[in-house]
Amino acid sequence: MIASPESWSRPADPLRAAVVALVAVGLFLGAWGLLHVGFYTEKRIEDTPVYQRYGDAMRSGQVPYRDFRLEYPPGALPVFVVPSLTRETRGDLDGYDRGFQTLMWLCGAGVLLGMAALLDGLGASAGRIAAALGFAALAPLALGSVVLSRFDLWPAALTVGALALLVRGHRGLGFAVLGIATLTKLYPAVLLPLFVADVWRRSGRRAALLSLGLFAGVVALGALPFVLLGPDGFAWSLGRQLSRPLQIESLGSAFLLVAHQAFGLGITMRSGHGSQNLVGTGPDVLAGFQTLLQAVALIGIWVWYARGPADRERLVRASAATVCAFIALGKVFSPQFLIWLVPLVPLVRGRRGVVASGILLVVMVVTQAWFPFRYWALALAFDPAASWLVLVRDLLMVGLLVTLLVPLRGSREAIRTT
Repeated sequence: MIASPESWSRPADPLRAAVVALVAVGLFLGAWGLLHVGFYTEKRIEDTPVYQRYGDAMRSGQVPYRDFRLEYPPGALPVFVVPSLTRETRGDLDGYDRGFQTLMWLCGAGVLLGMAALLDGLGASAGRIAAALGFAALAPLALGSVVLSRFDLWPAALTVGALALLVRGHRGLGFAVLGIATLTKLYPAVLLPLFVADVWRRSGRRAALLSLGLFAGVVALGALPFVLLGPDGFAWSLGRQLSRPLQIESLGSAFLLVAHQAFGLGITMRSGHGSQNLVGTGPDVLAGFQTLLQAVALIGIWVWYARGPADRERLVRASAATVCAFIALGKVFSPQFLIWLVPLVPLVRGRRGVVASGILLVVMVVTQAWFPFRYWALALAFDPAASWLVLVRDLLMVGLLVTLLVPLRGSREAIRTT
């Protein structure tokens, strides 16, 4: 039960906040268990076999980027290799999968603890903490089995941890952890301008530049050994991420899929870059347009935050909106990307946060309606029902972005802007 926004005013007692966090971790464990029964076990599409190949290669002494190619940044390597190291023999996929899932569950628990620390730093009430953590703990049931076989809980935990550190006044550690998060999956870098603006407004230009330098140093320190050992492989990995075509679940693809259903528009799917994509002149133009729209939206959010009050609640809201814009308007929108929003959207204060969390919940449920159950029917045969569901999901994501940014009618912010 979500408490009314009006009751979220009194800061929670630290002991009560700790108890709420522990209960949320227990709920998360229960949700994780339910993902292994019933319809959640059907038609899974898993990435763990790919991760296992990476982990086993490193276990045998091969150097990433030099001796074998992989598409992920260096910060992802620990979660690939640890499950391999904990098995007695290589090639045991079931054993690897158990180790990987255990690691991801720990990362999910880390997400919840990071959220609790952040909300405590904001002076949130026990009701607000319970609502946010309860949402995040049960979110896997709405999104489905994709949570079990993707490593996105690792960068999500690092990202919310970095934001929590900044909110609680540990800016150096916050920038360092954000650097590690960026080394793990590139998306946390979109929060860097917000972090810099926040420190600049609060502590001045010198502190902001020093913090930025710390971030850059952490990223360089993590990447440089692999750049030196395998420059071609590292360049290939980065280029593979930056040159991806229009993925079939993106907003642009959704319009083309529906146009195919409604008007018979000819479209072509081709697998590549680890996904299924629409190819041709039209999709290429849409991919370029989406990239431009994404950049404009991100810059707009950064400027909006930098020019307004240096308020921690605004920082949290801007962070959620930035990641939402990056996902909703990007030319790639895989289901696991929604994991990035689970630790951020429920942190948003008041009525806006309740509405935004409700939209995110619907987005996850709609995503699970076709992934994984109808995904191959969508990718290989442009399944009509799945095509419309993709469009609904992507438009809801745009609605979520608008909800996070536009002043609510009757709110103090709306009154100040009139």
